[in-house]
Amino acid sequence: MIIGICGAGTMGRGIAIASLTAGHGVVIFDISDEALTAARNNVIEQLRKAVEKGKLDAAACAIAEQNIVTGSSIDVMSTADIVIEAIAERLDIKHALFTELERVCRPDAILTSNTSSISIASLARCLANPSRFAGLHFFNPAHIMKLVEVIKGPRTSDDVVSTCVEFARGLGKTPVVAADAPGFIVNRIARNYYNESQRIVMEGAASIAQVDTLMKGIGFKMGPFELMDLIGVDVNLDVTKSQWEQFFHEPRFTPSLLQQQYVDAGLHGKKTSSGFTIQ
Repeated sequence: MIIGICGAGTMGRGIAIASLTAGHGVVIFDISDEALTAARNNVIEQLRKAVEKGKLDAAACAIAEQNIVTGSSIDVMSTADIVIEAIAERLDIKHALFTELERVCRPDAILTSNTSSISIASLARCLANPSRFAGLHFFNPAHIMKLVEVIKGPRTSDDVVSTCVEFARGLGKTPVVAADAPGFIVNRIARNYYNESQRIVMEGAASIAQVDTLMKGIGFKMGPFELMDLIGVDVNLDVTKSQWEQFFHEPRFTPSLLQQQYVDAGLHGKKTSSGFTIQ
């Protein structure tokens, strides 16, 4: 299949690597030529590292490199069988993109979003044919993490859900079909994990380093603050705000002032080399 990926950022790159490794062709769209160049270089670098580690053979890597197409025109999506949107977590921007995708994509192409918090019903509202739309939520880093949430909207067809599940399985992932609710499954649970960790720090009950050390001590691979730095402190805050708004400002989902302060200061985590755990 040809997998169309809209957005050349961290998630788009990871999804591209996973798709190429599984033998699919990949088309990446982004309005920034600079971002596309960086994405292509990063994807190729990661594929070659996989060869060095013995996780991918050299011949498959060479084929994968030839199967990458990039473009700054939305028209490059016209060949895609499945399109995965991985852009900013803003409903207005996503609506504008999906309106254009519906215009250029084949009628039988499946349109999906990698959204981590926005309801599928809300996203599909701009489409003339919402039955071909679903959520396909990967986790960062997308080429490594096994879980994929497949979200069925109220008007998503069963065939589309089945195809998305089989696609995810073909990538070596573990797909879980989730109901269309704010935050779906993982992020609904995770908001409380992140928010309570930040409350503990703001109350002076423990330091950032202590919280992370304790959580890793009971089996988590990363503490909450290290994980927010990996995801992007700004991205994580946007997800929290989105979920809070969709739950009509329910107090348990209220965003953290501490996180807002870090975002305002430009301390966005790994991508800015500065954050909760990166000095």
